[in-house]
Amino acid sequence: MKKTVSFVLIFAIFIGIIPVSYAVDLDATAKFIAETVTAPQVGSIGGEWAVIGLARSGYDMPQEYWDSYYTRVLEYIEKCDGVLHTKKYTEYSRVILALTAIGADPKNAAGYNLLTPLSDFDNTVWQGVNGPVWALIALDSGNYPSDMRQQYVDKIVESQLNDGGWNLTGKGDSDSDITGMALTALANYKSQPKVKNAIDKALSFLSETQLDNGGFMTYGEETLESSAQVLVALSTLGIDINDARFVKNGKTVVDAIMAHRNADGSFSHIKGEKTDLMATEQAFYSLVAWERMKNGKAALFDMDDVAISVKNGKPSMHRDIVKNQLVNPDITFTDIGNHKNKDAIEKLASYGIITGRGDGTFDPDATMSRSEFAAIVVRSLGLTPRYSDAFIDVENGKWYSGYIGTAYNYGIVNGKGEGKFDPFGTITRQEAATMVARAAALCGMDTTADVNILAQFGDYVFIHDWAKNSMAFCYEENILDQSDMNTEPVRNILRCEIAQMLCNMLSKVDLI
Repeated sequence: MKKTVSFVLIFAIFIGIIPVSYAVDLDATAKFIAETVTAPQVGSIGGEWAVIGLARSGYDMPQEYWDSYYTRVLEYIEKCDGVLHTKKYTEYSRVILALTAIGADPKNAAGYNLLTPLSDFDNTVWQGVNGPVWALIALDSGNYPSDMRQQYVDKIVESQLNDGGWNLTGKGDSDSDITGMALTALANYKSQPKVKNAIDKALSFLSETQLDNGGFMTYGEETLESSAQVLVALSTLGIDINDARFVKNGKTVVDAIMAHRNADGSFSHIKGEKTDLMATEQAFYSLVAWERMKNGKAALFDMDDVAISVKNGKPSMHRDIVKNQLVNPDITFTDIGNHKNKDAIEKLASYGIITGRGDGTFDPDATMSRSEFAAIVVRSLGLTPRYSDAFIDVENGKWYSGYIGTAYNYGIVNGKGEGKFDPFGTITRQEAATMVARAAALCGMDTTADVNILAQFGDYVFIHDWAKNSMAFCYEENILDQSDMNTEPVRNILRCEIAQMLCNMLSKVDLI
């Protein structure tokens, strides 16, 4: 009886009915990459993919590794004046992904916003479908503000070939690696019926073209990279490799990948050939994607859980920021004569950053709406108001619509959920501190802070976790007054307080 049961189990495993447990030594491959790519540069080999794989694997790397890479990226960006490539916009997407993986801000890298080129639809799609594919993956990696997402989703879906897959040119037969990339990009949008239909067709294509050894081919040749991209796609979609559709002759895509592995943890492009660094990097991050799925972690490119924070690389003022000019040096308001924030109010007003109520008053002790805040912070940085359709409750043509669009696109403000911004809602002190800190980061200030500074205030325990660093930064930099007895994080902030905070911050970065 026991022999019969054992035979049934073995047979079931062989045909893929019962999930197989694999022992994959990721540490050996991580060690190989770390020792081979000792100083990652900007590049598709020995660069971003190595950084992404190591960062997302959780392999224990010294902080200096991330810091020095970040410094080299900033130097590279400065050297090329922010133009990573005039045609291949996947260069921007790849660097965005790596910076996001190490906790750096691609919206202000050496003063350049690397997300800006991805707003150029024509140049992004010039390369073929991999342009919008990687643009979408990059934008989603940090949930970065952009109104281009749906356009890229639509472009990818309409580029699907009749056999259910994708290729680079959009002509001829599909290939598995581009199909895997497209599926990875579309995974976050599978609730859209047309996207779900495209995903289902692509999965059928991959199932039908999978080889007997579990691997995949591109241009008539089995390659490790093809299998790696499929594994990333399946992992991102939450599909187990033992799914009956993807088990052939008892073999899975992981079996196919591991067949390329060498004794030192490296991988070969073609089985039996010498070590190939590109193949090793892709194999590694694909296996990391699979391990993350198995362990219930966020997907490989879903980087909201990043714990790494780069320290080196001096932040720079964003290139779009323009210093305000003095427009009305003698301005004042009738209701601020003895107000403690009088100087700050008058200074911001003299630069045209804030305005009064239109009757000669400023109304200093009134609350401030979210749209009013967006307006003054955009004006304070000299940014150009530009409408974005990111929010369903911000109508184009309203006085505040361009300010909200710009504040959102530069990462200063976020919505309130469900696609809404709530332009007439008020702002709490902790929300204001968070937004001012984001503006300060655009101005080149290092906004990392020691949250222990908050312990001196009686009500610090009421500060929400997401606001603690920003509140600490504002107190450390005396943007907020440390002589306060309490932080009052959930109290609606007043117009006079916003004026003082912005005046303090703008003075520190010499914008007023």
